[in-house]
Amino acid sequence: MSMTDIKQLLAAEFNLIKEEIIRLYSESGSNASGSTAQSIEVEVRGSSMLLTAAGYSDGRAPGRQPPSEAIARWIIAKGISSRVKEDIGVSALAYHIARKIGREGWKPKESLSEIAGKVITPQRMQQVMANVGEPFVAKFCTDTINFLKQIAA
Repeated sequence: MSMTDIKQLLAAEFNLIKEEIIRLYSESGSNASGSTAQSIEVEVRGSSMLLTAAGYSDGRAPGRQPPSEAIARWIIAKGISSRVKEDIGVSALAYHIARKIGREGWKPKESLSEIAGKVITPQRMQQVMANVGEPFVAKFCTDTINFLKQIAA
């Protein structure tokens, strides 16, 4: 088994973790348009994993007001626009929400980091190590034996 094969095994394990995080995120009710779930990426770096997602998947601190256009898309994706269009327009509602987020910040009911923490547990990492470790140890032993044979020859 080559190092590439081991990296592929590791990538497959990490992609399973990614899929489980996406599933739990979708079930959490935080998913409106699907853009956060689609933004989740897994990058294998040697024997470690880098998991990244959209910039505000864990919330937003007070400060600058987010763009109203992004909030308007969220209002439409969540189906809120059909419930409020007689009282206030989507763009006006989006502006007020964006202004409040700028003043007070925003925190989701359950952040993507919290959801990832439910998936990426010590037990899960132990399982990944067991699944990937055995082929890695076998490769290491084979390489060591081949090296020793070369020295003996």
